[in-house]
Amino acid sequence: MGSLKDELLKGIWHAFTALDLDHSGKVSKSQLKVLSHNLCTVLKVPHDPVALEEHFRDDDEGPVSNQGYMPYLNKFILEKVQDNFDKIEFNRMCWTLCVKKNLTKNPLFITEEDAFKIWVIFNFLSEDKYPLIIVPEEIEYLLKKLTEAMGVSWQQEQFENYKINFDDSKDGLSVWELIELVGNGQFSKGMDRQTVSMAINEVFNELILDVLKQGYMIKKGHRRKNWTERWFVLKPNIISYYVSEDLKDKKGDILLDENCCVEPLPDKDGKKCLFLIKCFEKTFEISASDKKKKQEWIQAIHSTIHLLKLGSPPPHKEARQRRKELRKKLLAEQEELERQMKELQVANENKQQELEAVRKKLEEAASRAAEEEKKRLQTQVELQARFSTELEREKLIRQQMEEQVAQKSSELEQYLQRVRELEDMYLKLQEALEDERQARQDEETVRKLQARLLEEESSKRAELEKWHLEQQQAIQTTEAEKQELENQRVIKEQALQEALEQLQQLELERKQALEQYEGVKKKLEMATKTTKSWKDKVAHHEGLIRLIEPGSKNAHLITNWGPAAFTQAELEERQKSWKEKKTTE
Repeated sequence: MGSLKDELLKGIWHAFTALDLDHSGKVSKSQLKVLSHNLCTVLKVPHDPVALEEHFRDDDEGPVSNQGYMPYLNKFILEKVQDNFDKIEFNRMCWTLCVKKNLTKNPLFITEEDAFKIWVIFNFLSEDKYPLIIVPEEIEYLLKKLTEAMGVSWQQEQFENYKINFDDSKDGLSVWELIELVGNGQFSKGMDRQTVSMAINEVFNELILDVLKQGYMIKKGHRRKNWTERWFVLKPNIISYYVSEDLKDKKGDILLDENCCVEPLPDKDGKKCLFLIKCFEKTFEISASDKKKKQEWIQAIHSTIHLLKLGSPPPHKEARQRRKELRKKLLAEQEELERQMKELQVANENKQQELEAVRKKLEEAASRAAEEEKKRLQTQVELQARFSTELEREKLIRQQMEEQVAQKSSELEQYLQRVRELEDMYLKLQEALEDERQARQDEETVRKLQARLLEEESSKRAELEKWHLEQQQAIQTTEAEKQELENQRVIKEQALQEALEQLQQLELERKQALEQYEGVKKKLEMATKTTKSWKDKVAHHEGLIRLIEPGSKNAHLITNWGPAAFTQAELEERQKSWKEKKTTE
């Protein structure tokens, strides 16, 4: 509410100063009544003429100053204003009151409508102090915006030359000087009237109407689903679309909040460069003229939604606030610097005064020193005569003192010799005491060492006795084990002897068995030959016929020559008989 009040006060200030015809700083009550009624009408505030009469009812029928009108204006109009009025209508009413009196009569390159828009832009960019002015930094900002809108490059050097010729006695330009500056075409040379007018309108839309972006696009309908070209205008919290750019026939609004979003869409239905705006209740499909326009619109809408989420003002208002804060900071720094310079200047003046006082004191001291020097010289002459007599007397006294000093010196030398002898004796005594102390320490150390050795010897002796007892026990145990091992050894030797005897017996039996085996082998070979010859004979006489005879019921052994003539039992019996024969032999 404070910023809205400051914005309204600027337009009202222009109207009030325009009603001040004789430049006395005061306006008649009748004119103030008309102004108040008009303000209540355009601001949609209930008008209370009785309160106006009560406020200005006094014996003085003369005009009222701005300070006298402000209490009524604040109490009965500005404090009741809501943000539901037409700001352009309010500005146009204030403009109408002041334009005829103040607008220059010189021909301008812009129309009166363009001058009105510059007047409104001035109120937006001017400083919050009266009389209203626009500082050079804001003039540069406005001219840059106009130059960019006209599509030409900014001439910084030209503006710097303008600033050099700027009146140093003024802090800025009034609104009428600004209109004349723009209207004389100094910074729009080469541009036609229509281009300048379009540039002013574009800057007006951005700074005053908060138009962040505008342009033609094609929108898809919600009911008939047809595609229609509309003129879209993006503001901080709304997107309005019209039939054309003259803004006369409004077709609808897209309300934006922090929950809205915008996203690109693929081409469909023969439409290209599509994007979608999602709101709480509806979604809007829109087609831009080309990819660049599509991206610009998506970025602009996304930035607007982001500002709504942050609760930030539009970029141009935020930038204006930052520039004002920067100027305030620089102004405060400049004032602080001026204050420091004044303090330094005052300190310098004080220092100069102190130096002047010191110089005067030095001159007085110099005059006093000259007088004192004269007195000193006179006193010196008197003292010199006195000192000459005193000097003679001092010489005599000095001779006497020298004789006394020589005597005292010899006495002192004898005394010093005695002192040196005493010091030598003292040093020797200290050395003897030190040796005695060291001997006592060594004796104590040896005594402690002997005690420790005796203690260790006693512990070792106890340990050796313990080991001796253990060794005696081990020897006794070893003797018993030794006797037992000796018995075992004797037994084992006897067993070994018996085993050797058995081994010898077995060796003998083995040799006998081998001999018997050789004999049997020879007999077997002879039997084999005999059998073979017998078989040959049988075969010769009887041919290959072999008589089949009943055999033994016991199983017969199979040899290399066929079934054996004896069974396994008969063989075992024969082996047993052979062994008996060997044992008997």
